Amino acid sequence: MAISREQKEKLVEIYKEQINNSSAIVFTDYRGATVKQIHALRTKLRETGSVYMVTKNRLFRIALQQSGKELELDGLLEGPNAVAFIGEDIGRGVKAIKDWIKSEGDVVAIKGAILEDTVLDANGAEALAELPTREQMLAQLLAMIIAPASQLVRTINEPAASLARVIKAHADKEQPEAA
Repeated sequence: MAISREQKEKLVEIYKEQINNSSAIVFTDYRGATVKQIHALRTKLRETGSVYMVTKNRLFRIALQQSGKELELDGLLEGPNAVAFIGEDIGRGVKAIKDWIKSEGDVVAIKGAILEDTVLDANGAEALAELPTREQMLAQLLAMIIAPASQLVRTINEPAASLARVIKAHADKEQPEAA
C-alpha cells in the first residue's frame, strides 16, 4: 500500500526526532518475528528508555541526512529493518535486545549500529551490551571520588589510633596480673 507524501514527511520527522534523542541506534532484521513478538520487544525496550520501530529504509536514510549524519551504512538499510533508538543507557538498552533475542530463539538479528558518528557491524553493535549501565557508571564514579577522601581520613586518624594503642599497651602493662 502506497503512502502519501504527507505521511512520508511525517515519518521522516518522527525518525529525525528519534535520531536526535538517541545515544545509539541499533539496526535489526525482524524477518520471522510475529507482531506479538515485536510488541513484546517494544515493551521490553520501553522499560530501558528506548524505542523500537519498523522503518522505511529510504525515508530513514533521508532522516539521517537531515539530522547531519552522512554515514556509509554498508547494507544496514537493506531488506526489512526495525530500528532500536537507544536512550541514555546504551549498555542496558542493547543488553535488553540481546536478552530478548536469546529468549525468543533468534527471530530477530542485530545487523549493526550507529554510535555517535561511527557505524558498527553486528559484532560491534552486540558489544555495546557490555558497556556498564548508567547505575554502574555512577557507582564507579562515586567510588573514584570517595577513595581519596577515605584515604585522607585514614591518614589523619592513624596518629591518634597509634597513640591510643600505645597508651592501652602501657596501661595493660602496669596493671597487676590477676591470679
